Amino acid sequence: MPAVTRRSAAALWAALTLTTALLASACGSDGGGDDGDATPAPQPVPSLSDATSAPGSPSGSPSGPATSASPGSSAPGHPSGPASSPGTGSTTGAIWHPAPGTAWQWQLGGSVDQSVDVPVYDIDGFENGADVVAALHAKGRKVICYVNAGSWESFRPDAAAFPNSVEGSGNGWKGEKWLDIRQLDVLRPLLAKRFDMCKGKGFDAVEPDLLDAYVNKSGFPLTADQQLAFNRMVAGLAHDRGLGVALKNDLDQIPALVNDFDFAVNEQCAEYSECDKLTPFIQQGKAVLHVEYNVPNGQYCGRSKQLQLSSMEKHLELDAWRQPC
Repeated sequence: MPAVTRRSAAALWAALTLTTALLASACGSDGGGDDGDATPAPQPVPSLSDATSAPGSPSGSPSGPATSASPGSSAPGHPSGPASSPGTGSTTGAIWHPAPGTAWQWQLGGSVDQSVDVPVYDIDGFENGADVVAALHAKGRKVICYVNAGSWESFRPDAAAFPNSVEGSGNGWKGEKWLDIRQLDVLRPLLAKRFDMCKGKGFDAVEPDLLDAYVNKSGFPLTADQQLAFNRMVAGLAHDRGLGVALKNDLDQIPALVNDFDFAVNEQCAEYSECDKLTPFIQQGKAVLHVEYNVPNGQYCGRSKQLQLSSMEKHLELDAWRQPC
């Protein structure tokens, strides 16, 4: 049963393709003292130091089962205030969010390794019970609940609750189909139950995956405005339950959504030279939790630290292994 998160089917298809072309040499991190051997270094890719904030798909992005990012909303954001210092995060009212530079662990595969000494864990909401969340809280950790918001998953216990009318094209992952995000009245109660599950198990925040259907081959004629409406509904469902909420990828809509979300989770912004697009979150004192799968730390950690991103290299299957900056 897959338990992997992703920027989009296209990106992970690209990641799998790149993996087959890895070089034999390895490039380690200067900051990964609590992990095993470094993974093999991939073929050269654009350095994070070359990142720009130009709109549109990154040049050279490979094609796959779905399309890669394209320009979204041009609505201006409203960043305010200086970035806060690294730490566990802060709570505004009942809503917790991690601060820029916060170290984290992201594990969606296998039994959660609770020994990683970081203040924030992001784990699968269905696969882990309240006991795991409580155990992490006892260690002083904050815990984020991973759930899929943008696609139907045949292997989840609530799969039968989703009507066929909202199921679109496959997203490149076995047992998954894009959801028709236009049908807010249908999806709202279904996602509300998932967020209720996260709240009931004691999670502090949620990571709703696949919030960028409008730039993918979903099987529906989706627009940027429809994606904005869906994403804001998702954020509202989390906030109604006192949970922080992450904007997953969807980089082109960050200016329009940064005020609605409490932090960001990003995959592969260094590989695609687009990390600068995440600065509105940092400017508002909200963390950007960032991973790379194919780029060794030596190519992006310096720039990542300048941008105050919470970066690490992970295996594509998101097991316990991590190589932080």
